[in-house]
Amino acid sequence: MLIESSIVVPQDIDKVWEFCQDVPQVAACLPGADLTEEVSHDVYTGDVTIKMGPVDMRFSGMATVTDRQHETRTIVIDAAGADQKGRGQANLGLELRLFPEADGKTRMQVTQDIQLSGAAAQYGRGMIGDVSQILMRDFATNMQARLEAFDRGVSPDQVEQARSASGLTIGVQAAWMALKRVARRFFLPYEPSRV
Repeated sequence: MLIESSIVVPQDIDKVWEFCQDVPQVAACLPGADLTEEVSHDVYTGDVTIKMGPVDMRFSGMATVTDRQHETRTIVIDAAGADQKGRGQANLGLELRLFPEADGKTRMQVTQDIQLSGAAAQYGRGMIGDVSQILMRDFATNMQARLEAFDRGVSPDQVEQARSASGLTIGVQAAWMALKRVARRFFLPYEPSRV
């Protein structure tokens, strides 16, 4: 399943690109992500915890930075993991690309190719897409907080890591997004097809 997100952070593209080179700092911005070890250059082990409705899953696995392109400000990461209780597996291909915006801001275009099996796969594409949007929004907020902290000279150890993705919060927000989608379909004016 391919999910695309676009987020804007009010920081210069060079500063955001430099920040993105520090994979553990970037991972610390994503709710529920925790890198446990740098196995080798650009290869990490870690955990991702997501609580979605009644399902509380903790995936353990490996993430590898497979490509970095300074000219296009692009990073490609491949990750794979399995739920610690054996309820499913996840594979992720992620491409993050930065674009300069007006007023010194930076747009992050994130493309995720997600493959799920087991309990996590029971959720529909819409729900998984909504959850991904919520996580990307929280990721941008956390990244901005870390960039501002670094500007003030605060060390990485003093910046709070993003908490795990809360099931209740995500569930409510995703349900609200789904309800808005349904309402838009229901209330769109009917246009008869033309023959």
